[in-house]
Amino acid sequence: MVSRDSVGQAQSTAERPLYACIEAGGTKWNLAVACERSALLRTARVATTTPVATIGESLAFFDAARSELGPIAAIGIASFGPLDIDRASPNWGHILRTPKPGWTGADVVTPFTDALGCPAGLDTDVNGAALAEGLWGAARGCRSATYVTVGTGIGGGALIGGHTLRGHGHPEMGHIAVHRHPEDDFAGSCPFHGDCLEGVANGPAINARWGCSLSELPEDHPGRAIIAYYLAQLAVGQLAMLASDRIVVGGGVLATPGLLARIRAEAERLAAGYFGTRDFDALIVPPALGDDAGVLGALALAMRVVGADTGA
Repeated sequence: MVSRDSVGQAQSTAERPLYACIEAGGTKWNLAVACERSALLRTARVATTTPVATIGESLAFFDAARSELGPIAAIGIASFGPLDIDRASPNWGHILRTPKPGWTGADVVTPFTDALGCPAGLDTDVNGAALAEGLWGAARGCRSATYVTVGTGIGGGALIGGHTLRGHGHPEMGHIAVHRHPEDDFAGSCPFHGDCLEGVANGPAINARWGCSLSELPEDHPGRAIIAYYLAQLAVGQLAMLASDRIVVGGGVLATPGLLARIRAEAERLAAGYFGTRDFDALIVPPALGDDAGVLGALALAMRVVGADTGA
């Protein structure tokens, strides 16, 4: 476990409820105890190994924080998926069929609600990040916004009228079909769909093609244009289907210098003027909350489950 003290010092919480926050990612879980956005009192990071080990380390962190700071009012969990987020389902809070070894069927909610004795707010990690960016970040004030992360996988969450999008399940934007780039003959790496967006444009797919990360390729390497082409298709799809006011794009692949500008230019080309006059520099933006978007999304989920004012 890696941990650090908070941004602020622990203060009396008699008038400020404490919230437990989990951004449960496929490689690591980011944990926090907070009483509001500006007061992350304790934070930690644990590796995503097995459900027993990862959940056990997380419970130990919250137990220690609770002993020091006081009782937890609610917990928010923004998790990787596929995830059952239907409260009416007997499998609510369970990971569904996932390529992550050992995690299919794992319950990521009940161990925490039982141990902490509090209610839980649950959503996907990308829906949580979309919520946080909508409340406090780059999508604040937007009627329709999306959040996309491009790394080991590709995920997308949507915020419509202040609420995350959910229906039969949750959005799986990384698994849309894409037009293949004429210079790309890579078969795709998705175990379910082969050359879906995630299968051709996530970090492992990039490495499988070219033997390195996108940022390690020369600036004039065609791989940079190929990945921008695929990610721009997702942006235009969001514009067409969700009338997005803002598309927030993050994740490790987006650390590639110049990639965001390439995506904007390619999306504008693909849109072909159909959606009216749009400023694509203002439409497609990086996260304002940086690496904290996910854990702050979990905080927002915890606050909402008990009806706390998120300052929206």
